[in-house]
Amino acid sequence: MQSFPHHYSAAADGAAEGTVRVTAGDRIGLDTAPPPEFGGPEGEWSPEHLLVASVADCFVLSFRAVARASRLEWAGLRCDVDAVLDRDDERVTRFVAFSVRPRLTLAADEDRERAEKCLDKAKRHCLITNSLNARVDLEPEIVVAGQSRAATG
Repeated sequence: MQSFPHHYSAAADGAAEGTVRVTAGDRIGLDTAPPPEFGGPEGEWSPEHLLVASVADCFVLSFRAVARASRLEWAGLRCDVDAVLDRDDERVTRFVAFSVRPRLTLAADEDRERAEKCLDKAKRHCLITNSLNARVDLEPEIVVAGQSRAATG
């Protein structure tokens, strides 16, 4: 890893109507639109969906790094995230809560306790959720050999 600080940049191009094209250097561009709740079309990426997806993506990547450092063997991780957009007391519209629901598949049940610690640590180290001004709730589930049980924590 490079030393801090890291710098990132992106751009958005749009007109009076239609989608907005989001780019970041040489990466593949992405067309976005407002979500249906704001009058946009169904099925398009929106800034709201991109933010929620960033939380899920960052959690998986953070967990991967934590698990590697902890030498935890795991088979897969799906992270579902739901977010609540609302108006606060000053009538400012913002995200007020994120529910992060990772479903971790382990190779062996004896790794469950260590896996729970890794999931908690991944939440603490997720730079996206650490940058948000919203409540973030972690609701993990750990699955071993086809059985599931909600992790405690």
